[in-house]
Amino acid sequence: QCVLTGFWINDLGSNMTIDFVNEKGEFSGSYHTAVTASGNEIKISPLQGSQHPKNENNQPTFGFTVSWSFSDSTTVFTGQCFVDDDGKEILRTTWLLRDEVSGLEEDWKATR
Repeated sequence: QCVLTGFWINDLGSNMTIDFVNEKGEFSGSYHTAVTASGNEIKISPLQGSQHPKNENNQPTFGFTVSWSFSDSTTVFTGQCFVDDDGKEILRTTWLLRDEVSGLEEDWKATR
């Protein structure tokens, strides 16, 4: 059974804490990235998300948004929680990061 609440760390050393998941599947927490393209000092940033109701395998999909505290960008993550053969919970996600740009003519380079 996958439970999103708790402390998570990825292969690059970034980590997040999800405080709780309410009965609607909504959650909040914090994200501390280990990598950045900005030259700014990295700071812990808030996250808000939603978990889809659990399926019969109890390996739910979810998504969350991080509003970076140290830059003018926002990242959205979407993924699924899995339980491997050893009973370990693993999150698999993909993300999109949106940088603020000065105008519409620069929109093409704003999303990674």
